[in-house]
Amino acid sequence: MLLITMENASMIGACPNLSVTVTEFGAVGDGKTINTVAFQNAIFYLKSFAQGWCQLYVPAGRWLIGCINLTSHLTLFLEKDAIILGSQDYSHWDVVEPLPSYGQGLEVPGRRYRSLISAQNLTDVVITGNNGTIDGQGSIWWEQMNAHSLNNSRPHLVEFIGSDTIVISNLTFLNAPGWSIHPVYCSNLLVQNITVYSPPDSPYTSGIVPDSSEHVCIENSNISTGYDAVALKSGWDEYGIAFGRPTTNLHVRRVRLQSFSGSGVAFGSEMSGGISNILVEHIHVHNSLVGVDLKTAIGRGGYMKDIFVSDVYMENVRQGIEATGQWNSHPDDEFDPDALPVVSDITFRDIVGVNISTAGNFLGIDESPFTSICLSNVSFSINSDPSTSWLCANVLGSSVNVSPEPCPQLLSSSSGASRDCFIFSRPSSRVADL
Repeated sequence: MLLITMENASMIGACPNLSVTVTEFGAVGDGKTINTVAFQNAIFYLKSFAQGWCQLYVPAGRWLIGCINLTSHLTLFLEKDAIILGSQDYSHWDVVEPLPSYGQGLEVPGRRYRSLISAQNLTDVVITGNNGTIDGQGSIWWEQMNAHSLNNSRPHLVEFIGSDTIVISNLTFLNAPGWSIHPVYCSNLLVQNITVYSPPDSPYTSGIVPDSSEHVCIENSNISTGYDAVALKSGWDEYGIAFGRPTTNLHVRRVRLQSFSGSGVAFGSEMSGGISNILVEHIHVHNSLVGVDLKTAIGRGGYMKDIFVSDVYMENVRQGIEATGQWNSHPDDEFDPDALPVVSDITFRDIVGVNISTAGNFLGIDESPFTSICLSNVSFSINSDPSTSWLCANVLGSSVNVSPEPCPQLLSSSSGASRDCFIFSRPSSRVADL
């Protein structure tokens, strides 16, 4: 298996032996002509005749499409001023079965719409360009969501399923119907130098959502969304437990994040397959509801452990850090109330926040307290009463050089800082090489 590194990422797809332009297959970039068939025919041609790597070139223009499926060993390249537009006609969006680790649609029971750009069981795929744009034109979906009138769960903008060796770079992603980029059951993914934007009032429009995936690096990007900017997931309740694929070995670094009604970086709440061995560093969270958020609930099962968050700057954030086991449940006939999540070995280090309303909440579960939580060199400038800035229950950990002073559960004399502070071991982790 190829591990994507900074050194070899630029080489993937660099020299295609067959390249075609969408206009060769009848595409018209006027923003009105539907070009789904032209794009799909071009991809089929490349799949059929390329002997090795191939490229689909999208020149400047406004290219309206419905759902398309990519192929292996492909570069999708968007030139400057090339804009791929998602159709606002529902008939141009396929309806597919729910993901097995979720068992049902996320927003309504049953099926879901296929993402605008999909890739399933592929190897070696690059989506890149000269700062071209993929615009989902998601307002029709947001209206349906707000009106509770969806027949199927919303599509995402770009989704990779069960794929390996993926690069997404040098593009802008706008107005996703749901999530902007959703790699699920994937390995070896590099996301770099992208911009993601969805309006403040767009409901639950998360940005980059690695889901039951491993060896992922997200870096040097600017993400501003209606909901969580970066969200790590691994399946839902009994379906995610049974599927049993974690999100692990993931690195987020040098990103600027804004979330109008969610978090800069979120873990969960769909985490039933487990989340572990995560490094988040050198991030800037601004004008957001929560800075860093760990979310779970009774019935989720799974675990969140071995997570290291460091070198974070927050400004104009309502709540700096949250870890809660009181998130919303969605029980169905097979829901298991005895499936308790485990949250442990979480370190927050070298974090500075200005104009923060409350420092943090740590609310574990009675039957499964959060343990080995470490705060080290954390300083929040609070714009409200600092004496009420922390709220804790069913949590045990330690703190060193934290202001305002955290709650007593994080000052336990029986839990030493040296033991509670999980240290991310770069040399032994493949994700650190990304």
